[in-house]
Amino acid sequence: LNHSGDNKSMSIMDIAKKTSIMAEDIIFALNTLELLKFVNGVYFIYAERAHLAELEKKHPVKEPRVDPSKLHWTPYINDVKRDKFSISSKKPSVEADTISAH
Repeated sequence: LNHSGDNKSMSIMDIAKKTSIMAEDIIFALNTLELLKFVNGVYFIYAERAHLAELEKKHPVKEPRVDPSKLHWTPYINDVKRDKFSISSKKPSVEADTISAH
């Protein structure tokens, strides 16, 4: 979102679309970080540069750490007999029996 271009205004729905984060979660996070203001019945995202710099120091971005020895990959095996959504696991319908008998 830092690289949103020259656009100085952005709605919560814009953020939700760009990040695939639910709007309710964005509202909660912005409110927790004191970046959401309520004026005349409308919410605004408002942040002074000094407050953003303070938040950056307080919550630095951490690189994800993955221990490769903890990853265990297995192929996905679809057990047709146990898969209740599989067409093969469905019993023939009564209609199909009567149609084939004629």
